[in-house]
Amino acid sequence: MENNLTAGAFTPNQLELLKVISSQAAIAIANAQLYATLQDYNRTLEAQVTECAQALEAKNQELQKAELSARESRAKFFGILQIAEDAIISVNLDQCIQLFNQGAEKIFGYQAAEVLGQSLDILLPESFRQIHRQHIRDFGNSKTVARAMNKTKRGIIRGRRKNGEEFPAEASISKLELNDGLLFTVILNDITRRLQAEQAVQQKNKELATTLQQLKTTQDELIQSEKMAALGQLVAGVAHEINTPLGAIRSSIGNIAGFLTNNLNQLPQFFQELPPERQQDFFTLLQKATSQNNSLSTKEKRQLKRDVQRQLESLGIENADSLASTLVNIGIWGEIDAILPLLKAPDCNHILNMAYELASVIKSSRTITTATERAAKIVFALKSYARYDHSGEKVQANIIEGIETVLTLYQNQLKQGVEVIRNYGECPAISCYPDELNQVWTNLIHNALQAMEYHGILKIEVTCQQHNMLVKITDNGKGIPPEVMPRIFEPFFTTKRPGEGSGLGLDIVKMIIEKHQGKIEVFSVAGKTTFSVLLPI
Repeated sequence: MENNLTAGAFTPNQLELLKVISSQAAIAIANAQLYATLQDYNRTLEAQVTECAQALEAKNQELQKAELSARESRAKFFGILQIAEDAIISVNLDQCIQLFNQGAEKIFGYQAAEVLGQSLDILLPESFRQIHRQHIRDFGNSKTVARAMNKTKRGIIRGRRKNGEEFPAEASISKLELNDGLLFTVILNDITRRLQAEQAVQQKNKELATTLQQLKTTQDELIQSEKMAALGQLVAGVAHEINTPLGAIRSSIGNIAGFLTNNLNQLPQFFQELPPERQQDFFTLLQKATSQNNSLSTKEKRQLKRDVQRQLESLGIENADSLASTLVNIGIWGEIDAILPLLKAPDCNHILNMAYELASVIKSSRTITTATERAAKIVFALKSYARYDHSGEKVQANIIEGIETVLTLYQNQLKQGVEVIRNYGECPAISCYPDELNQVWTNLIHNALQAMEYHGILKIEVTCQQHNMLVKITDNGKGIPPEVMPRIFEPFFTTKRPGEGSGLGLDIVKMIIEKHQGKIEVFSVAGKTTFSVLLPI
């Protein structure tokens, strides 16, 4: 259509209409723009709602999982509580039972349904109920969250079963603050069997201690028996060693008694009749006679008598033969010139005989002293060896003195053909059981003498190291065969003929040395055996 509009062609009405249309068009455009904005906002809002919904869904799933996990945890915990061997019992502030697991059912004999809601007193001996209730109240008021019950008596309390039987138990208690008040939980263990086992162990320990004491007594008796057996083997030699000095004493006493009987009344007259020069000769003769301590064999005396007789004959002395015999018996065989005037005197024989008698008395008294000391030494050694200390305590003792005691007892066997070589170092006394160590030295020395058949060299060495004392006993006997060596310390093993040994000697020796925390070793080849004993200082 052709556009014929020109300026001024619109009427007022038309212009008004155009204004209205323009206004509505503007509104329409604005509405269109607003709609578009609303559409965008709506889409954004929907996205946010969707996102929130998804987040809520995820959160809900997490909560469901957490709830499920919590239920599972509670179920597990409850299951653990139920199957626990220990009794687990919870009570409220009024001490009424809220939880009673299967362990509690087994220990107390009640079913849970029988005790839930009941007072805790039902599980306690009547004599303990009041004090137990007070203890729980005190615990509830304290700041302590958990503790053992009845700590003053090894943690032991008493429980009471359904059948009225009381039993010992160990228990701990804890508390938890809940909305409806405190909840106390006791974990209790029946220790009846444990205490019975402990009592059984204590009884066994007592029996073991008794057995050990009996064993120690038996060992001591065995050591003493072996010692007495060894002493029995020494009896003949010891008796001889005692009889020898006793015989010397008896003979000396006889000599003294004979002199007193025959000469005592004559002595005053004898000295009165002696001229002064003869008195001086007499006392010189007596002094020379009593100062002579050499002991001569019969062969040596015969030779000296011949020498003295030749001297006297060369000096022209009469009765040279009888005078030489008297002078040698007195103990004078040198320096004849000093008594030459006496020898030429008419009363020479009378003076010499009286000097000889007096010198014999003096020598007899010395013999008695020596023999007495010898016998006393043997008796002391015998007493020391046979002594047994029942105290069972170590004492300070000199090891060398103990060895010498044993050698004294073996003196009769040693002097028949055994040379003893002693190499003793400077060693202190040690803490030991000396009686038992003497048994060690006795056994080792006895074995050495037997190995040498009582003829040979016995060497004893005692040396001190930094913290130990070493004793070596060596013989030059035939040695220990290699096939026997591994078994010499076995009990009852012996290579001796029946009746000569029990086979316990070296076993006892080893036992005694180990009792002293020491060691014993043996080295043996043909012609030489050495036992080495190491003892701590």
